[in-house]
Amino acid sequence: MNRIVLEISEEGIATVRMQDRAGNNAFSPAFIEEFLQTLKRLDDESIKVCVFCGLDDVFCSGGDEEVLLGLAQGTAKSYDLKMVKNILEIPVPTIAAMEGHATGGGLVLGLCCDMVIMAEESSYGCPFMNLGFTPGMGTTGLLRYAMGEYFAAEMMFGGQYFRGSRFRERTLVNYIEPKARVMERARTLALRIAVKPRPALIMLKQNLSLPRAKAVDEACTAEAIMHEACFRDPETVNRIKENFLKHD
Repeated sequence: MNRIVLEISEEGIATVRMQDRAGNNAFSPAFIEEFLQTLKRLDDESIKVCVFCGLDDVFCSGGDEEVLLGLAQGTAKSYDLKMVKNILEIPVPTIAAMEGHATGGGLVLGLCCDMVIMAEESSYGCPFMNLGFTPGMGTTGLLRYAMGEYFAAEMMFGGQYFRGSRFRERTLVNYIEPKARVMERARTLALRIAVKPRPALIMLKQNLSLPRAKAVDEACTAEAIMHEACFRDPETVNRIKENFLKHD
């Protein structure tokens, strides 16, 4: 079964569904490659809006053990900038329907979108520091953009998870819905956008995404320097291994 499925409706709504249940929708090398290949197909001129969704219990869980250890040990290519950059460069408006939990890079993937819907019952967090290294994938820029300076700092320093209901008064995302209504809300929003002329949507998307793109570029530059220092510490590799042992 494909890890990533792309569906395009007659209304011009593209749905990118992450469905790697065996891998918990984590960024494995195979998942990343399939995800990036799917993004290339979003240049289709029939598409007016794109919805990203995951499984009912997990939207995306970020890097898997192989990818994180590879980055820490210098044996893997850095995938994060390419994934974020490619999402931000999708020509049409994007919606993240985060029905399930989103962790680390998985949360950042959702925050790359132009509009974000969270679920009251699901958990969201940035546990990078729990693993011994500073946030990546533009998190230090995107999280502040979406959550505000102080709440973003709490999430990044503390590495804890928050239920979606806790975000209602503390975040700038579009909607926080009961889990059962997240996809319905995303479809309603997508349909409202899909009736607009595509050329105008593309122009507005380019304009509105500039601040986030700039924040990500600046963040990734600083994050790369911090990662280089963090990954030189052997304790980082030990923390990553211990984290995945706890969840086996």
